[in-house]
Amino acid sequence: MIDPKILRERPEEVLTIYRERLFDEAAVTTAQEVLKVDTERRRLLNAADELKAKRNAASQGIGREKDEAKRAAAIKEMEGVKAEIAALDEKLATVEVEFERLMLQLPNLPAENVPTGKSDAQNIVTREHGEKRRFDFQPKPHWEIGEGLGIIDFERGVKISGTRFYVLKGAGARLQRALIAWMIDVHVEQGYTEIYPPYMVKQACLFGTGNLPKFGDNLYRDAEEDFYFIPTAEVPVTNLYRDEILDAESLPVKHVAFSACFRREKMAAGRDTRGMKRGHQFDKVEMVKFVHPSESAAALQQLLADAEAILKGLELPYRVVKMCTGDLSFAACEKYDLEVFAPGCDEWLEVSSCSNFGDFQARRAQIRFKSSKDKKDKPRHVHTLNGSGLALPRTVIAVLENYQQPDGTVRVPSVLRPYMGGAEVIRKDGSPR
Repeated sequence: MIDPKILRERPEEVLTIYRERLFDEAAVTTAQEVLKVDTERRRLLNAADELKAKRNAASQGIGREKDEAKRAAAIKEMEGVKAEIAALDEKLATVEVEFERLMLQLPNLPAENVPTGKSDAQNIVTREHGEKRRFDFQPKPHWEIGEGLGIIDFERGVKISGTRFYVLKGAGARLQRALIAWMIDVHVEQGYTEIYPPYMVKQACLFGTGNLPKFGDNLYRDAEEDFYFIPTAEVPVTNLYRDEILDAESLPVKHVAFSACFRREKMAAGRDTRGMKRGHQFDKVEMVKFVHPSESAAALQQLLADAEAILKGLELPYRVVKMCTGDLSFAACEKYDLEVFAPGCDEWLEVSSCSNFGDFQARRAQIRFKSSKDKKDKPRHVHTLNGSGLALPRTVIAVLENYQQPDGTVRVPSVLRPYMGGAEVIRKDGSPR
């Protein structure tokens, strides 16, 4: 959540940001409600504190009073004060719950260098890397390539699970597994510690990362127990340190994790959902960082470079897109997307989002740090970042479509060949040879 102190001390500035940079009138309304509740909250706190000070002073006076009649009268008066304090504490508890509920609905404030824009149309392509491949034949989309090679089975995926599901077979399954293993190895070499997290988490974890309460409709959950299927490995990995104080000298903490991801996305039929581009279940390799606040801006650029290293290794053409304010995620203060070109689909596909959340998630999850060497150091919130490194299956799509050959076979990228048993080509029988 945002720092309540910022909203309290600079309300007009925050309201202007929500209205004129994020174009979020709902956030403006919620922020105004927060200010009203916070005023009442502080009034009750002050009133309760005054009564408690009066009670404490009176208790000391009662202890010194020798006259029994005066002592009894003072005790009776204090009983009334105690009842007032109890009533105020009860009201305060209710107001505190409402204050917390409203604060959890406020989106993060964008960094100053984020361009202002209402939609993805105002996002900025900051650079492109690599040239699009030129074909001397008409490139096919991945669904035709996969079905022709016998490595993707859409019909049986739908039969066993429904629309937006598919089955990877033979070399298709091995290609995805190879990509995941290679990606993790690259990120470990970059200094990340590998994590294998649970795929189900408690509700508190989703509040911590900002998925709840806003995105509850997109989550799969157990109807009877406090379990949610994760929408991304960001959720369990970030919450590894929930309610903890990290040693400042241990920062930055860098983790990488592979997981399946589950999302109840509402998808319409058509071009955007053809093939494997969007689904309710997909695999992803995720990088998560916990850093000192003074280092988070530089950490975002390094995170982006770490994700780009995967695309460079695969020799795929890609571009870097900086998100405008209207296309930022709820929790991010700054974000970049990496989009790879898929020639068969003839479009750019997002394969990574690299985000800096500032202290937004750390406040919600209470992840702090302090120096173990400085006795006077006080706990402060860390800054958290995450980025896909990369998301599957769109990386599989990009490999199939960029490495396809005229005879319908697919060359295996050189970096993946050791993970594919030395195979150089995926042939029509669905096997890597």
